[in-house]
Amino acid sequence: MQGRLSVWLVKHGIIHRSLGFDYQGIETLQIKPEDWHSIAVILYVYGYNYLRSQCAYDVAPGGLLASVYHLTRIEYGVDQPEEVCIKVFAPRRNPRIPSVFWVWKSVDFQERESYDMLGIFYDNHPRLKRILMPESWIGWPLRKDYIAPNFYEIQDAH
Repeated sequence: MQGRLSVWLVKHGIIHRSLGFDYQGIETLQIKPEDWHSIAVILYVYGYNYLRSQCAYDVAPGGLLASVYHLTRIEYGVDQPEEVCIKVFAPRRNPRIPSVFWVWKSVDFQERESYDMLGIFYDNHPRLKRILMPESWIGWPLRKDYIAPNFYEIQDAH
């Protein structure tokens, strides 16, 4: 079943995949990485002027990585704003997704955290660097195939 936004996107020839609705009834759409930036601009112009959150997760060991955006359409005098969830999947070997920093500035630290924890590179992000882990950290701690260093062995070696 397609939601209101999906119907509008189809009407305007914008390629996407409907993933249905979440438990709160919020429409969820999948967008290809190469289409994400232009569709983000279209969604902003359409009225999705607030990025509520961005997060990322590892779909399965050795599988895809996902970047998830929760957008809200805030309008004056509207009690129930429209919301949509966008999922952009990237291959594990070269996880590159266009940054939407220049569309929604609030995504700044959130994309940096997704980079830091999962290694998703957000192209054209102005300050894409680690935010939680030290710059010297090797690897991506929230990937399901991540092997944590044994800190006891590291300490014993010194």
